[in-house]
Amino acid sequence: MAVDQNLPIVTPSTISSSSASSPISLRKSRALIATNNSSAFIQFPNSPRRSSSFVPIHRPQASPLSTPVSSIRTNTQSISNAPSSSTVSDEHKRNHSQHGSNPILNNPLLNHRKEKPKPFRQNFSTDLSYTTKLNPSGKQLSNNNQPENINKQQQMSYFDKTKYDYITRCKSSSPSKRVTLNERLKADSIVIRKCINRETYTIPEHCKDCPGENGGGVTLTADESKDLDAVMKKEFFNLRASDKISLWRSIPDTRHELCKIVKYPDDLPSASVVIVFKNERWSPVLRTVYSVLNRSPKKFLKEVILVDDQSDIEEMGKKLDDYCEEHFGELVRVLRAPNRLGLIKAKSYGAKHATGDVVVFLDAHCEANTGWLEPILARIKEKRSVVLCPSIDSISDHNMAYGNSGLGSVGGFWWSLHFQWISIPKRIRDTQKSKIDPYPSPTMAGGLLAANREYFFEIGGYDEDMEVWGGENLELSFRTWMCGGSLEFVPCSRVGHIYRPGHPYNMTGAKGKGDVHGRNSMRLAEVWMDDYKRLYHVHRGDLKGKDYGDVEDRRAIRTRLNCHSFKWYLENVFPEKFIPDENVLAYGEVKNPNSHLCLDTLGKDEKRTIPLSVYSCQSGGSANQYLSLTKDNQLRREDGCAVTSDSVSIVLTNCNHSDHNQTWTHVNNGTLVHHPSNRCLDVEGLSSNDQIKLKKCEPNKLSQQWLFRHYSK
Repeated sequence: MAVDQNLPIVTPSTISSSSASSPISLRKSRALIATNNSSAFIQFPNSPRRSSSFVPIHRPQASPLSTPVSSIRTNTQSISNAPSSSTVSDEHKRNHSQHGSNPILNNPLLNHRKEKPKPFRQNFSTDLSYTTKLNPSGKQLSNNNQPENINKQQQMSYFDKTKYDYITRCKSSSPSKRVTLNERLKADSIVIRKCINRETYTIPEHCKDCPGENGGGVTLTADESKDLDAVMKKEFFNLRASDKISLWRSIPDTRHELCKIVKYPDDLPSASVVIVFKNERWSPVLRTVYSVLNRSPKKFLKEVILVDDQSDIEEMGKKLDDYCEEHFGELVRVLRAPNRLGLIKAKSYGAKHATGDVVVFLDAHCEANTGWLEPILARIKEKRSVVLCPSIDSISDHNMAYGNSGLGSVGGFWWSLHFQWISIPKRIRDTQKSKIDPYPSPTMAGGLLAANREYFFEIGGYDEDMEVWGGENLELSFRTWMCGGSLEFVPCSRVGHIYRPGHPYNMTGAKGKGDVHGRNSMRLAEVWMDDYKRLYHVHRGDLKGKDYGDVEDRRAIRTRLNCHSFKWYLENVFPEKFIPDENVLAYGEVKNPNSHLCLDTLGKDEKRTIPLSVYSCQSGGSANQYLSLTKDNQLRREDGCAVTSDSVSIVLTNCNHSDHNQTWTHVNNGTLVHHPSNRCLDVEGLSSNDQIKLKKCEPNKLSQQWLFRHYSK
């Protein structure tokens, strides 16, 4: 609440003569009037050792300047019969005791927002920007509605006294030290940090009819779209659309209807939310913060920690510090990394400074949805050793539209140790009692997760010798499962995330040079994958012999925690994962000896249907030429199986054991026959990069003879 600048300054001469003979000692200072919409209060100056006193008075609905101060009536008594300063102070304390002892909540000078009229004994807002107003994009608008009849000296005296009252009440120390005009900026810092916390923070009003409200997409004008390609190339998302949207915009509640009726315990653990940023932009970072603050129960959210990993964008420096201090107080901390840490180490840095029972990691371009925090905390309360991920909704990188991702997927991995999304296996769905029950996932994407803070460090936190980004998500996933914990997704916790095609910062590291993912994944393969690291090296043969650093401390964690083998993980956690060289008839490169051409994916993206082609054989050195013939008679890669739709061309598409069109038979150094077409793979007339064809089977035709590199015994 701010002092109402439309009310006149109250001096001894403006109070009725009867009041002058009252026991109230006006001394030489002015009395102040503060208002809360229809309610008003007179503040009588405090003594050096006593808090300021307030007398509630009735404020008529007419313009305050049209009502003489002398005609204002008190709620219970006239000012002329007002008690002494000490008596009023005692009464004020009794009022406080009925609704909490926090002097900030009950100080009528601390609410700057124009809210609906509230009784005096209700809590007030504590955003202390009493000389400024804030628009939804975070910019300050000057407040120039001060009464014209107050001269400069009176103004400064007026605000000095108001500021002094803030300090004495917020610091809660006695005796209080008067803050001079020259110390104003320092006083602001002290006051706001002390006054705004998780108990007193209030949610800003939504910007009605503003762009992007209710999660809608933003359409740019022709002028706004000029040079947009350059912006997209630099930021990897539509920054201009983001900047048009309110920092606290509304988004649709994407939870399942059953989630909305769940009742959670009142004694859930507290949470610290850690958000790391490196050259991220103002609007997505602050929108992430506001979404967390506005949609998290105050009693459970202990703090938000912003970790700046050496950003060099000016607006993310002091401007961000000042904004967070002014509008979030002690609820949001900005930590500046002493040197470039990279995302992995910066997360650890933030977690080590966290004080909540649960540490939650979010990317700096998210929007937490309604009820996102409670189901996470409730599950961690039930099981301390669980690492949780919210269900991730999609925010468009082109127009910032918020989209529902449905009931979700689970995390998997490629043998190259990249993350992938896969459908929830039937065995998991069959074990769920309800669609909204948390469900296990073999791996996680890594940007958004939560864990008991102590447990997180007990099992080794992050591998801090990994650089920048990449591989840490799979390392933590494998370690959690293998060392006695579990990894789960929570359907009732939903967080929107901008999926960007790139990163607006340098992704190289000093040790891994340009390939930080390669070095990081080598470390996790050496520590956690046992003999299965052979399959990683099939895909990353270029890394053989490269330095991956000292991993003895990470191996010591595995020994200390008596962790399971990676084979146990594959059999018990991820039995759906295809192992290319186990329980198969043949595997490796598939070669036509006559032409020296091998089946090849040509490095195409296998997350979608791609043609199966041929290329010069690489003597087993190319992962693109690694295929398997399974005991189920499928010719396949990790996830894609060979199939035809026209009995001529062959493509790789998602494997389906019930699809008989994916059946193949083969004899050693013989033909590869597709069923039910009964046609054979043939390289006749083909050269490197051509798509492989099916032709009528002909006995002893050399172009139809195929040889796998390995045959199972």
